[in-house]
Amino acid sequence: MRPKNLDEFVGQKHVVGKGSLIYTAIEKDRIFSMILWGPPGCGKTTLARIIAGETSSYFVQFSAVLSGIKEIRSVIEDAKNQQRLYRKKTILFVDEIHRFNKAQQDAFLHHVESGLITLIGATTENPSFEVIAPLLSRCRVIVLKTFSQDDIHAIINRALKDKERGLGNLNLALSKDALAYLMQIADGDARTALNNLEIAASLLLTKKDISDKEEQQHITIKDLESALQKKSLVYDKSGEEHYNLISAFHKSLRGSDPDAALYWLERMLSSGEDPLFLARRMVRFASEDVGNADPHALEVALNAMEAFRFLGHPEGELALVQAAVYLATAPKSNSIYIASGKVKDIIKNTGTLPVPLHIRNAPTGLMKNLGYGKDYKYAHNFKDAFIQQEYLPEELQNQRYYFPTDRGYEKIIKQRVEQWLSLRSKMKNKGKK
Repeated sequence: MRPKNLDEFVGQKHVVGKGSLIYTAIEKDRIFSMILWGPPGCGKTTLARIIAGETSSYFVQFSAVLSGIKEIRSVIEDAKNQQRLYRKKTILFVDEIHRFNKAQQDAFLHHVESGLITLIGATTENPSFEVIAPLLSRCRVIVLKTFSQDDIHAIINRALKDKERGLGNLNLALSKDALAYLMQIADGDARTALNNLEIAASLLLTKKDISDKEEQQHITIKDLESALQKKSLVYDKSGEEHYNLISAFHKSLRGSDPDAALYWLERMLSSGEDPLFLARRMVRFASEDVGNADPHALEVALNAMEAFRFLGHPEGELALVQAAVYLATAPKSNSIYIASGKVKDIIKNTGTLPVPLHIRNAPTGLMKNLGYGKDYKYAHNFKDAFIQQEYLPEELQNQRYYFPTDRGYEKIIKQRVEQWLSLRSKMKNKGKK
């Protein structure tokens, strides 16, 4: 079901559209060394095979998983023979190039430099970390994106209609909800979409008599569930159910119920929700609903998001589960959230009040002459690194916005704040006498 040329290639127009770098390179048969970087099922291998079909160069496909230095040397010798005997360049496609170690990547370097080999590497990992710098500097990094829902829709439709390479001879169609489910579980991965479609079609072949190709057969959502052994939990990511579920998750975290939080988290993950959307929501929650009652909560949420980015599906989802349990069981405070709102309202109502002269920056003589920085007291020069002076604009002096709670670490913060307020008051009164 793979496309044979760029005209059949769906999506990635920023990479393969007319006038793009790769389109022009294929058109003129001037392929350059490149690293194709993108998520699984985004067309990296397909694009490399299209290049193979369009170029006059000798094309070799190579798996970093199955090959080592010995195989690399063999490819180099073949490339030399192609150049010497047929005056042909060699294009070497290395799938999963990130799996090669430094020594294996070094083996390519000289031959890429000399022009003997044009290297096309494919990777799901950031090439900045996985490809050695000298090799990376000699390749263009081409970033491919996850296919959009429209792209996946087009790919599925073509597979259903294509009589030569697809399922067109079977006269199959997908019901509306089955199509939505298939696109959802594919999550932008064309390979997953096509594999699942093929499995469902094969199962339908064994269950129903579809020898009469004049009568169109519909693959239903039940057919997909049966074929994939997975219950459909379809919901519209932009519709009411999306907002209901994320609301239930957030409120379960806020209500310190780890079991409910886990249930709603897994419901959304099972329904195909973007895990990074859920990770971002937990980062927001860590500041909004936990705050300084547990300052580590923000670190846990951020680490969970980074862990998912590093591990991907499905292993990375456990990091999100861990973070959800931590946040649900952490002490809660919305003091930071409330303080932020109060300050925003003050700024909206008072505008841009001037910075007090004594805390202004004074890098030039003119600024010093104008009184910038005059009488500023450097806190570290005083006992306990504390001294009374005004930091707010004159119109806002003595106002308070942040009121820490008695929960978690904020209890300690509250004691400090009250201590400083008391010291300020004493120093002010002493100054008046």
